[in-house]
Amino acid sequence: MRIQKASNNPTLYLVPTPIGNFEDMTFRSVDILNRVDMIFCEDTRVTKILLSHFNIKTPLSSYHIFNEEDKSNEIIDVLRDGKKIALVSDAGLPCISDPGYLLVKRVLDSGFDVVSLPGASASLTALIASGLPCDKFFFYGFLDHKKSQKEKELLLLRDNKETIIFYESPMRIKETIDLMYQILGNREVVIARELTKKYEEYTRGTLEEIASLDLTLKGEIVVIIKGTSETYLQIDLNQKSIKEHFNHYLKQGLLEKEAMKLVAKDRKISKSEVYKEVK
Repeated sequence: MRIQKASNNPTLYLVPTPIGNFEDMTFRSVDILNRVDMIFCEDTRVTKILLSHFNIKTPLSSYHIFNEEDKSNEIIDVLRDGKKIALVSDAGLPCISDPGYLLVKRVLDSGFDVVSLPGASASLTALIASGLPCDKFFFYGFLDHKKSQKEKELLLLRDNKETIIFYESPMRIKETIDLMYQILGNREVVIARELTKKYEEYTRGTLEEIASLDLTLKGEIVVIIKGTSETYLQIDLNQKSIKEHFNHYLKQGLLEKEAMKLVAKDRKISKSEVYKEVK
């Protein structure tokens, strides 16, 4: 066990960057990027524009999915020299659908501190403006690029009762929405794109309505799907007779009283109505 407290120790700072609008950069983020000894970023070309905008002169180096192993070792060596490091992604929070987890784990395992700064996040920005329930939600990120694997992933998600957040590419959004409609049914959905930018847009409707659109979209896309109110097992059981529904639960090893209670709950009827049918 290790308790990390605020200190002046060698530290890895996880610094969020704007998802489109530079005015969303926090004062603290600018201050940390100015004070650290080195900044590691996903794409130096993208981050140079941000640093130039805020007149930040800190040395810059790349850290992306293809060099994670080597760069993680390099960063730990820099921390061993008593220096401070910042990690940023192209936009939003490091580690969220972006590289960073491996580095954080190795830095912590090596005994150094990791400090995360709050800031812009496309997923939460879209969620709270979606109009869908946000008290409980499940962040999934990107589905697999392959259609067959994407279908399997959606099948595993179809019984989630929480609102689900996805990221998607403009090149795959039409196929993805069509598959969601086929597998998840006609639920409420929100597509948010180009968040915080000039052409920010929210499309709200049902999967059936949005699947009928052309969907030739551009920019970064967040898809928010309402969770299910009934599992697919409940839907299937509710199509059977009350007696068949009751027997299903008995076969699962439940006592008669417990089975009747579940049938009543699934069908939204009273236990006395179930009792009349099964006795």
